[in-house]
Amino acid sequence: METQLLIDLTTELPDGVRLQRAATAIRQAFACDAVGLLMLDSHDTLHLVAASGLAHEALGRRFVVGQHPRFAAILSRQEPTWFDPGSVLPDPYDGLLDDRKGSPLPVHDCLGVPIHQQDRPWGIMTLDALTTGTFDEAARARLQQLGLILQAAVRVTDLERDNRRLRQLGTSQQGIERIGETTEILGHSEAIQSLLNELDLVADSDLPILLLGETGVGKELFARRLHRHSRRSRQAMIQVNCAALPESLAESELFGHVKGAFSGATADRPGRFEAAQGGTLFLDEVGELPLSLQAKLLRVLQNGEIQRLGTDQTIKTDVRIIAATNRDLKANTQAGLFRADLYHRLSVYPIPIPPLRDRGRDILILAGHFLEFNRARLGLRGVRLSYEAERALQQYPWPGNVRELEHVISRAALKTLSRGASRDQVLTIEAELLDLDIPPDPDSPLDAVVADPPSPPAGDPVTPPALDEIPPLRTTVDDCQRLAIRQALDAAEENWAQAAKALDMDASNLHKLAKRLGMKKPF
Repeated sequence: METQLLIDLTTELPDGVRLQRAATAIRQAFACDAVGLLMLDSHDTLHLVAASGLAHEALGRRFVVGQHPRFAAILSRQEPTWFDPGSVLPDPYDGLLDDRKGSPLPVHDCLGVPIHQQDRPWGIMTLDALTTGTFDEAARARLQQLGLILQAAVRVTDLERDNRRLRQLGTSQQGIERIGETTEILGHSEAIQSLLNELDLVADSDLPILLLGETGVGKELFARRLHRHSRRSRQAMIQVNCAALPESLAESELFGHVKGAFSGATADRPGRFEAAQGGTLFLDEVGELPLSLQAKLLRVLQNGEIQRLGTDQTIKTDVRIIAATNRDLKANTQAGLFRADLYHRLSVYPIPIPPLRDRGRDILILAGHFLEFNRARLGLRGVRLSYEAERALQQYPWPGNVRELEHVISRAALKTLSRGASRDQVLTIEAELLDLDIPPDPDSPLDAVVADPPSPPAGDPVTPPALDEIPPLRTTVDDCQRLAIRQALDAAEENWAQAAKALDMDASNLHKLAKRLGMKKPF
């Protein structure tokens, strides 16, 4: 394993791949059930950047060190920290091991080691084994040695990321986001990673950006990332909610006014353009601007000058514009609801933001983030999703996107607690508490049966089966799983890794399930 890690140090790899390989290799080498590599941010919060054997939702969690004494203990020492199986310190991974999703951890071995960069704490690595005695003295000594190689892997990954960013931005180092910094945008899907790469490329260009997306996709977060990666990042980003601007005060709000400009104007007041001087002005819901104000905004964008209400004196502006809307502005221009010339000024570089339903397993990462927030807010030992709840989250179309997901998780956590559960337990959110109206999937054999049961031939009586003829539910579920696995293996020509990918499963979990179902001999 050490040899493979050293080879990875000499090979340029995409962000995160080297660290994920390290986590997987270390789990195999120590024959343990889970490995996590957690990075420490400037707010004393740890989050997973690579994991093996942990539930997918764990990748979205943010662990405040002060709330998790095991993590605090690992960070406070230079050498590996082993926790006695009988330790009373709560385990942050309670209910998050992939093989024990939603279930409290039994007595087990837990080991952790700090990772440092340039004499500063970068994060930690944790190892968990359900078999006590896995981490003996020899294992701890070996982990101490591997910690040095892991620190080198982190450093190389950090440098490669910086170099790629420099190649994108030229010689300017402004706006480089190191791997040790936190980001507000969570997601590993191809859709979101492609979008983030595009944002980082265009951020330093100073072009006007138009963010397009449905309600709740998080357009403000993407606007803030654009500003943070731009050459204006040291200046202010001023946000204007155009939908909330009263038409009578909108001009004054944007451009300012002088004393006596209107009734109640008792003093000179700068507008949002002046407040954003040298920085970024974010016009949220720009499609809601009244037509009268659209003409004045267009003139400002064309001339680079503003006039405070009540004076003819002009003020030069140096502002980068980022606009956002959930409307189809192009259609609105054709309908006469939005000025075509202003649309073309704002949409020099339009960027569509994918809806949550197109982001795959990012839904679980975001759900994990909101679960950890609610765990801390409600003072719970832990709160997790059942497998059925995870499936429901991934089947729902999310018309309200990330904002709706946040509300669904918060509501379900409160409902679970209100049913009499103790705050000292690991609470498991079941699918019915999510209150999701999931439409039937016509491509699913099970949903097709529910949606359109076959009609009996005319004249034949419908005879329900006798109770003793109904198979146990577990048998029916096992049969469905065998059929799905068999179909995936046939399509993948018996390649288990490809079959696992098609089934959206971890390969090791597929092997374990197949063995339980009698489809694969035990190793």
